Amino acid sequence: MRGGWSTCSTGASSRSGGGRPRPNKESGPMWRNVLTVMLRRLAADRAYSVITIGGLALGLAGCLLILGYIRYERSYDAWLPGHERVHQVQTTIHPPGQPDVRSQASSAALYDRLSIFPQVEAVTSVAVGKTVSDQNGRPEFIDATTVDRSFFEVFALPFAQGSAATALPDENSIVLTESEAVRRFGTAQALGKVLTTGAGEGKSGKRVSGVLRDLPRDTSLKVGIISLRDWNTMPPDARGWGAFDQHHYVKLRPGANAAALNAALPAWEKRVVFDTMGGALVSMADVLDFRLVPITQVHLGEAQDKAFAPGGDTRALATFGIVAMLTLGMAVMNFVNMTTARATRRAREVALRKVLGATRRQLILQFFAEGVFVAAAATLLAFALVEIATPWIGGILGADLPLAYLGERGMLWPALLLLAATAVAGALYPAFLLSRFKPARVLRANQSAVGTPGDGRLRAVLVVAQFAIAIGLIASTAVIWSQTRFVAQVDPGYRRDGLVQIDNAWRYTQGAEYEAARRAMLAIPGVTGLGRTGLPLGATEKPLRLMRRAGGGEGESMGLYGVDAEFMRTMGIELLAGRLLGDRVALDRVEGLAPAALSARGVNVVVNRSAAAEFGFRSPAAAVGQPVEIAFEGLDMVPARIVGVVEDTRFRTARDAIEPLVYTYDPTRTYIVMVRYAAARPGEVMAALERVWRRFEPELPFEARFADDVVRELYAADRARTLLFAGFSGLAILIACLGLYSLAAFTAERRTKEIGIRKVVGARVRDIVRLLAWQFAKPVVLANLVAWPVAWWAMRDWLNTFDVAVALTPGPFAVAGLLALAIATVTVAGHALRVARMNPIHALRYE
Repeated sequence: MRGGWSTCSTGASSRSGGGRPRPNKESGPMWRNVLTVMLRRLAADRAYSVITIGGLALGLAGCLLILGYIRYERSYDAWLPGHERVHQVQTTIHPPGQPDVRSQASSAALYDRLSIFPQVEAVTSVAVGKTVSDQNGRPEFIDATTVDRSFFEVFALPFAQGSAATALPDENSIVLTESEAVRRFGTAQALGKVLTTGAGEGKSGKRVSGVLRDLPRDTSLKVGIISLRDWNTMPPDARGWGAFDQHHYVKLRPGANAAALNAALPAWEKRVVFDTMGGALVSMADVLDFRLVPITQVHLGEAQDKAFAPGGDTRALATFGIVAMLTLGMAVMNFVNMTTARATRRAREVALRKVLGATRRQLILQFFAEGVFVAAAATLLAFALVEIATPWIGGILGADLPLAYLGERGMLWPALLLLAATAVAGALYPAFLLSRFKPARVLRANQSAVGTPGDGRLRAVLVVAQFAIAIGLIASTAVIWSQTRFVAQVDPGYRRDGLVQIDNAWRYTQGAEYEAARRAMLAIPGVTGLGRTGLPLGATEKPLRLMRRAGGGEGESMGLYGVDAEFMRTMGIELLAGRLLGDRVALDRVEGLAPAALSARGVNVVVNRSAAAEFGFRSPAAAVGQPVEIAFEGLDMVPARIVGVVEDTRFRTARDAIEPLVYTYDPTRTYIVMVRYAAARPGEVMAALERVWRRFEPELPFEARFADDVVRELYAADRARTLLFAGFSGLAILIACLGLYSLAAFTAERRTKEIGIRKVVGARVRDIVRLLAWQFAKPVVLANLVAWPVAWWAMRDWLNTFDVAVALTPGPFAVAGLLALAIATVTVAGHALRVARMNPIHALRYE
């Protein structure tokens, strides 16, 4: 033993009084001894080492992956040079009778008014749309961004060719990104080349005056082909307070305070916003509130209406953050459980080392170093797992997740912090536990293993906590999965099967040849209906208009949409009362009438069930024939009469409440074509529709999707998050099973002699298996009592974010509990069966 325990000789010499200690000469052998003992211990019990390091690595990897995604979502636009001075002007709209709308768009009238504030250095107006360009002989839509001359003063975007000073000298020039230049010209060297854009009379050639480097995906900007817009040539109605077709961004002066400017905006709005809505019923100053928001907060901000790019979900990020901490917590619990369990096997070793002079401080250092080494090895393995999984998770979420160790988004420092926290939480307590063993009691009883008061209870508590987390995650995953499936299949109020939506068809729907094109499409085998609308499936914009019952009273804001006579029948929307709009009654049609003529003549409308109730009618039948008033764009209240009431429809997501809708027969407000088909092959119908489109619209691309695909895209982000949540829930369950497996092996090993005695006195194999299985089933049963209330509360809160949701029944929670119990039983059964079949003679010789 003298050569094997150098730490003991150090402790003995320190008490012999032979002079001052010499730490420089002793520390080297001591640390070599610590490392030697640690490696031998890990090598001697390979199964323990693999399970402990593997489980901890899985927990750390899962935590790092989730934290990487959260950091990615929270760092949107932080890469922009000078981003701390760039703010977006957002609008809170207070529509009468409706919830507030928080929009990233803002009034066009702000453009030449915000510069009066001394804090503002520059203002830019940005609008996003589409244009057309030929690509290999076929028309193709391109994202088009129109800006003013201050755009590159506010946004210091990186140029690959050209510069901000020479970009966009006139309206005949454009700026592209490198990837767009490669798509259009086959090379990124596109400076000076000419790109033909537009269709019909608007078709023209644009010279490339600059090429930008591709922007990262973590940006709230949408940069397509950037062109110049002359503010002075815009019509007056496009520059008013009610024009919300653009976003405004301001760059503050160095040291300027955005909070001070926001505080001054309400009083300023009262002075300068003077337009009225609905015949002076509502002042625009009372409806609109403007606010500056840092550009880095746009992606996760409350305002997501009219966003250029899909926003993030702060609730989802918070949920993933909790899952990350729970996953890591389970791994640390396993670490503590296994270390404390194995600690009791080292009682004789600790006793002998204390007898030979080792101090408690040295023992704590030894065992703490072992724990830190295990955590460090797990961290290295976690790095490898993160590198493997990051591209896969990024593909699911549609994100360019960073994979770097150093730098602003590097994961080295977060990993080191997690390593330190894990080492302290998982190694410190076992180190103190191991160092507490009393040599006299251990050696007197000739024990190789001994327990300490409370260590069994601690392991039981940790097992309960682990399985409570696992059960809660299983139940939550089941509820989230059920809700994701439910919202995709919920009755939308129209027939979704056999429906095609043709997007971006504004010229087609309003063209002179529409009737001829409509007849050609109806002649396609299987096509049974065709209708035009301004309300597409998955709509994001809400064109609200002020309305009220005839005779006065406060107005209500409702959606106003143009359709044609065939839209309702094509969609399969149920008529509840009255009739639909058609060509036989002159008052049904709106198109072609001057504002004054429309106000003098009036118009017939069809409303949905919610709109009829919003107007105050007790039933759909009671609403038919009743007069109402509608504020069309920029007009006073126009007299209207309800001629029909249709069933509510869900064109948006299930998170949005059913909105009150008013339909007018107005093809000038349509840009979508809906096609109904039956008893035909979908692919053949789509190909035939494209052939007809090419014949009548050769300059515009054919963009059509099946309704099922549109709805599937609406919930793509929800499905991706659900899949990720399920994956990490499975990871947590795997970690729990690893820990339970190892604990079961340890328990079976410790009770070998007891099991031998039981078999000698007549216990059967199934009795032994039942005994050991029930020992671990009890914590799982108790874990259900902890997990169910917490999971139920969390899922109820989450389901309340949807307008329609599945019922929160006991089913998912009971299934989660039974599944956890089954997993625990299967995990333990193997060890229990092996020990129960052991020959009692070998069991009684065990020690």
